[in-house]
Amino acid sequence: MAAPAQADKLLLDGEALRRTIARIAHEIVERNPDLERTALVGIHTRGVPVAHRIRRLIEEYTDREIALGTLDITFHRDDVHVRDGGRAPGRQPVVRSTNISFPIEGMTVVLVDDVLYTGRTIRAAIDALLEFGRPARVQLAVLVDRGHRELPIRPDYVGKNLPTGRDERIQVELVEIDERDGVFLVAEREDAGNV
Repeated sequence: MAAPAQADKLLLDGEALRRTIARIAHEIVERNPDLERTALVGIHTRGVPVAHRIRRLIEEYTDREIALGTLDITFHRDDVHVRDGGRAPGRQPVVRSTNISFPIEGMTVVLVDDVLYTGRTIRAAIDALLEFGRPARVQLAVLVDRGHRELPIRPDYVGKNLPTGRDERIQVELVEIDERDGVFLVAEREDAGNV
């Protein structure tokens, strides 16, 4: 990923991001005493490394390893038009792997994503998740809630509430993908592909 332009504003540096993820991990442990019946499912792309980090911290705090999965929501999104030619050439969605190798029936599944915006990504994630069974409950953990909801979606665990304008977007960078950690405010309109 390209480095942010000089005009981009750093909101959370690597250390602040680490503390934010640690707080989310603590809250998940506090609200879910039965960790054997709790699983984390990271939403591609940046929700996956966040889920891995949360899982490592939960194991560090409790000496228990909880189930971890990854979820691709590409074909559940309401803005993907692969069959009707609605997308311009070169704008086809990137399909990633889904890996949920444990039964979710009766489990508490914590969906993990980096930024919550309109709520459409989470709606798609819930649709995709339910193809694997019926969890007892679904919770949502996000690093950043930037507002502007279009659907009645509310996170259970929020790292930071960072209200933004419609002409701004939040860019999360993680060392696993972007080679550095940070959360930036970018002065450009969010495109329809990032919700």
